[in-house]
Amino acid sequence: MNLINIKHPQEKVSFREAVTRGLGSDQGLYFFEHLTALPDPLTVLRMDRESRNVAVLGHLLGDELDTETLTTLVRSALDFPVACPRVSPQMRALELFHGPSLAFKDFGARFMARCLAHFRAEDSSDQPMTILTATSGDTGAAVAHAYHGQPGIRAVVLYPRGKITPLQEKLFCTLGGNITTLAVDSDFDCCQSLVKQAFDDVEIREGLGLNSANSINIARLVAQVTYYFDAAAQVLAEDGEAALERQVLCVPSGNFGNLTAGLLALAIGLPCKRMIAATNANDTVPRYLASGRWDPNPTQATITNAMDVSQPNNFPRVLELGERHGLDLAALLSACSVSDDDTAAAMRALHQDGYLADPHSALAWKALGESLDEDEQGIFLCTAHPAKFLEVIRDVLELDVPLPPALAEVADKEVLSDVIPGEFAAFRQKLLDL
Repeated sequence: MNLINIKHPQEKVSFREAVTRGLGSDQGLYFFEHLTALPDPLTVLRMDRESRNVAVLGHLLGDELDTETLTTLVRSALDFPVACPRVSPQMRALELFHGPSLAFKDFGARFMARCLAHFRAEDSSDQPMTILTATSGDTGAAVAHAYHGQPGIRAVVLYPRGKITPLQEKLFCTLGGNITTLAVDSDFDCCQSLVKQAFDDVEIREGLGLNSANSINIARLVAQVTYYFDAAAQVLAEDGEAALERQVLCVPSGNFGNLTAGLLALAIGLPCKRMIAATNANDTVPRYLASGRWDPNPTQATITNAMDVSQPNNFPRVLELGERHGLDLAALLSACSVSDDDTAAAMRALHQDGYLADPHSALAWKALGESLDEDEQGIFLCTAHPAKFLEVIRDVLELDVPLPPALAEVADKEVLSDVIPGEFAAFRQKLLDL
């Protein structure tokens, strides 16, 4: 099984090489050279969850990892539940926040961490490794918790200062040890740019053994494919085979890794009618799909801060699914933008119906409700626990949410981050100091 660098398709690597390198030359994303459909998706959907995850990942990765190794990695990484409750006769919520950092990023971050640990153990490597990542909210906690305390690996997490919620910050900026957190005086796109520049700096890249844990890393992306099959398995079990082809999936989208994983699931045979990418005011992709022009605006701060991304890194993979792999994006993918006011109204409407949602999940519910036809069924992805957004929920719903244990434990801890300007020279010096 080969992966290619999208920018330079002649550059072909194995899954192991793609995971350990993170990015290809010229900051190119690694992606599949070839994709084939599962021989019998319904059989896969009827498996127990662990077997299903192994089957899906094994199909994507081919002979890169043997079944016994893959089973061990899956059992360790994806050891928390997924829920897909019905919230109305026509809609389900795919709850992806039951992992240790209370966000969907746990799937990819934990699987990638287990893969890297496995590869290092196989190679008996004692070379330094530094996981470098940028976060707009939830990636930071998932990555920090996945790598905290791992021997021989340091994680450095950049985030836009003042643009994530206090509890999001506390969840990953209080760990210390091998976790370094940097608050950047700029926006997420700047943080992402600093990460890319570091990978282009040979002294930094080789001296620290850089790797990225953003959704640009292929290991994170493939792990996210699994929960789309989890959702379909529950629909099949409760509503029957005919219901699968009526499903519409709505994904709250920032850096577009989550949406890419869903389209990848469709490409290998997930039964589904279509997908919706729901953004906030940072609407580069909806405007691109409408006009054909890639025209990012300056990033706007919103109440759905994890989606405050105007230049989504993963979108080239979406285009690759259409151009290289023949996925009919015109028929399968639509996109829309939802305002803060409409997001707040959606939170109130959902709460009145008995479902408490964080703003990102409520945004997806709103977009889904506006798009569903009478004969369709919808699933909106719930990407974070509502307690991570206490300030927004208090403002919008006038409600106090009890803190789950993971947040209660860090609420009063000191933030250990250093503050840096959004300039590469200052960031580079911080990395050299490591």
